[in-house]
Amino acid sequence: MGFLLLGLFIVLMLIGVPIAFVIGIVALLGIFGIPYTPEATVPMKMVNGLDSFVLLAVPLFILAANLMNSGKISEKLINLALALVGPIRGGLAHANILVSMMFAGVSGASQADTAGVGKILIPSMLKKGYDKEMAVGVTAASSTVGVVIPPSIPMIIFAGLTNASIGALFLGGIIPGILIGVGMMVFVYILAVKKKFPRSERVEVKKFVKLFIEAIPALLTPIIIIGGIITGFFTATEAAAVASLYTLIVCMFYYKTLKVKDLPKILMDTLSLSSLSLFALACASALGELMSYYQLGTMAQEFFTNNVGAEWLFIVIVIAFFLFIGTFMDAIPAMILFVPVILPTALEFGIDPVHLGLIVVITLAVGLITPPYGLCLLLAAKIGDMSIEKSFVAVIPYIVIIIIVLLFIAFFPDIAFFIPKAINPGLF
Repeated sequence: MGFLLLGLFIVLMLIGVPIAFVIGIVALLGIFGIPYTPEATVPMKMVNGLDSFVLLAVPLFILAANLMNSGKISEKLINLALALVGPIRGGLAHANILVSMMFAGVSGASQADTAGVGKILIPSMLKKGYDKEMAVGVTAASSTVGVVIPPSIPMIIFAGLTNASIGALFLGGIIPGILIGVGMMVFVYILAVKKKFPRSERVEVKKFVKLFIEAIPALLTPIIIIGGIITGFFTATEAAAVASLYTLIVCMFYYKTLKVKDLPKILMDTLSLSSLSLFALACASALGELMSYYQLGTMAQEFFTNNVGAEWLFIVIVIAFFLFIGTFMDAIPAMILFVPVILPTALEFGIDPVHLGLIVVITLAVGLITPPYGLCLLLAAKIGDMSIEKSFVAVIPYIVIIIIVLLFIAFFPDIAFFIPKAINPGLF
């Protein structure tokens, strides 16, 4: 029965059925095939999978990102980023990366970053003489830091699955996110010098101060979110609610770029995007029940115990596995399905759940720019009017950079743990 379900899973994927429906169909047929199992098991497991206070953070952080884009906060961040790095050779590309790092500190949603920043910077880069490969590649790749630099929706999901500290995960993602961003900027600079991409004029100090002051309300958001969580003032879900409310107030009353009439469309867009992730998560919860019936977790633990005797080899296998899974599955259902399978073995090897979470999240971030799933790649390619094949070639150097940082974090975890240990050693 198990092999039939696996075959069905592969066939449905190959014929282009959306991954959420593939997971749901396999779970439905598989559980119905278990003797003496009531028909209501699947919907019950789907509902139970969403019955979590932590999951409320998903639509709330997406709402915060949509409010940012609609309220043109992303434009304020872009202007500040241009003022900071514009004079460097290839300044627009550097600004693209820097603004993604800033945006990541507010929303935790990479797709929103690609859409909001890409709509502005990709056309601007093309007008300034950058080739499509650079414009699309750097926009898609830099948006992956959205799930690494806190707040991060996948980190919240991982913490819910493993009881790992959300605060430690958030703080642990800061250095890897910065390293990825800096690595991309170094590559962009080398390419910009080689291809003689333009640079922007240096901004006067007076104008820079003005741009910085305009961006302060947006830049305060990650401080409020992370500070509130670390100090225990509020939970991750409450932080998401605070971020949404704060962004709404800033856009409506400080920047005055958002009107009441804009809210229905923003809410509909938020519901539409959230429902995709949460439906996939619900289906993954049902499939997880089926996997428990077949004792896949126990089988995986026995396999690793009997065949993998070293921690480093286990980490390499985990990275390779999630790199593969990320090419056709969103991070949330991928974690729901497979993190419970690998967690017991990771603990047996003495790997901290926070360390495992960083490895899994960064690895799955690569899936955002690898076809056929690659949502960030698809969005950037569509904005830049470029084929998926050429877009993927353009992001390959950035994927290499992400993987290099990932390997450093995987085998030298103290790099990522420096900030969490410095701020709150009690998190570990």
